Amino acid sequence: MKRFATLVLASGLSIAGFSYAQPVNQNALAPTTIVSVKDALNYKDNTPVKLQGQVVKSLGDEKYQFRDRTGYITVDIDDELWQGRPVSPTTQLTLIGEVDIDYKPTKRVEIDVDQIQF
Repeated sequence: MKRFATLVLASGLSIAGFSYAQPVNQNALAPTTIVSVKDALNYKDNTPVKLQGQVVKSLGDEKYQFRDRTGYITVDIDDELWQGRPVSPTTQLTLIGEVDIDYKPTKRVEIDVDQIQF
């Protein structure tokens, strides 16, 4: 009986070791190369992107107009991502997020920003 209890305990502990989940490194999932606004406008929904340029104006409701050398796109940036830092239309930023396409009433492409690099 002691051997059976020891066997059950040992197998239970070994299974518990396999169930430990490691946290996901979000930086490993982020795109590594910078893409242009022009290219991002043609990507599929939920495609990860990394853009470099300037936020030129607020459109309200956490939406902003973003510009790089190839054009403009609307970006959705949660207030807490700004970390209280002041930004002007000349401030260079790198935005990491994904393409968000809405087809109603017409096709609208935005970037849902997950991270700002100042």
